This record gives sequence, C-alpha cells and structure tokens, in this order.
Amino acid sequence: MFSSLETPNRDQLMFETYTYNDPEVLPNDARSHWAFMETNSASAVMKAVCPDEWNEIVEVLATYRLDPQYWLKAGGNRGDIAEQIDSAFHNRGWRETRLDLSTKGLLFSKKGERLGELPEVYQEGYLVDNFKNRIVLDVEWNAKDGNLDRDLASYRSWYEAGVISAGVIITKDRIALLQLARRLWGEYQETLPEDKRVSKLPIDLHTSTVTAFDKAQMRVRRGVMGPCPVLIVAANETTWNEAPYAPV
Repeated sequence: MFSSLETPNRDQLMFETYTYNDPEVLPNDARSHWAFMETNSASAVMKAVCPDEWNEIVEVLATYRLDPQYWLKAGGNRGDIAEQIDSAFHNRGWRETRLDLSTKGLLFSKKGERLGELPEVYQEGYLVDNFKNRIVLDVEWNAKDGNLDRDLASYRSWYEAGVISAGVIITKDRIALLQLARRLWGEYQETLPEDKRVSKLPIDLHTSTVTAFDKAQMRVRRGVMGPCPVLIVAANETTWNEAPYAPV
C-alpha cells in the first residue's frame, strides 16, 4: 500500500481484488466450484464491459465438472480436460486466435501539419486458446509453467495497447487435486484383485514445474501482467462431479 503523499509507480497500481465474491457479479453456482484470484476488479470489469462474454464464462464455470474417468487419464500438455473446457467456449463462439500488434508513429508539426511517419513496428503474438470481443482466455492445464509468463506478459502488452479489457487463465489447484486423486485412485484399487493393483497415479500431480494455481498466483503477485485486469480460475475438489474413478 502507499500513502496519499506517495506517487505509486505503474506496477503498484496492480492490486488484488475480490469482486468474484459478489453474487451479483459471479453467481454461487459458479463461485462455489472453483478457486479464484483476480487483480484490478477483473470480474466486475468483464461483467460491465463485456457482459455477454462474461455470462458465457459464468455458464461454463457453473456447468463444467471434472469427471475422474477423463481427469485421471494421461494426456500430455493439453489432454481431455483442456479440450473439454476449450470446446465449451468454442461452442459459444470463442475462437483460438493469434493476436498481433502493429504500431505506427505519425509525425506532426507544431501547427498540426503531418510531416511523415515512422516505420511500422510489428509485434507477433501467440495463439490464445479462446478469444472473443475484448477478452482473452487461456486454459493452462498441464503445460510448462513458463507459459504463464508468456500469457501474462502478453495480456499486459495487449491491454496497454487498448485491444483487450481483461485476461482469464483457467488452471488447476495441483495440491488440492493431488489429495483428491489419491483418494479416488485408492478407492478404485480396492475394487481390483490384489495382483492387479497399482499404487502409482495414472497422471503426474507431483511435478511442480507445470501450470497450476500456485504458479499463477506467484506471477500475478510479482506484477507480470501490470495494470491489466486478470482473473485466475482453478479447478479443485469442489469442481469434481462426485463420481468414482472408472477407466474409459
């Protein structure tokens, strides 16, 4: 925090907020099934500036649930869960999109006469998982955690250029899901003959260098995204559909 006598630098203007706790912003059906972190009132900003897109985000969060038969299945960087969440947005008109920036400097005299222009500066972006109107949304389920640096730095660049209003990252609470996975896997193993039982989980939830809630929180608190409103959403035990594990 800074006193009224201090002049904050630009990154100090980024602060953690909790507008997702307001049921007028995020209804309980969505709020109670995920963990959240936001900066600069991201949820309230999206509801006010992009209400249709925000309603679609709320719909997905209120209806999507983790099914163990797909969640506890090895699937590489993307896997079934990321594809399912992306499909929920794609079915609502969101698209995987590369967002590039083109900047041109125009030169004018004191009298306002145009004197010329500077060479164009072109900045190539990356393919965001979901883009619609002025919101970018990435599903970072099991990728290298360096993706979070790329995502948040890009959100900052796009926000400062005035082309987006907010960014959203959907990921997992690794520690919470590890505990749930151990329980579900253990219960499933008890249904098998002893010589068929395997103690090792079918997915890796021990690796700490993949995208997860704690990794996103750390980068957000470092201010990687600058003044851009950002909402981090993480699946946890309350996202589970309460079904037992059964192999597909």
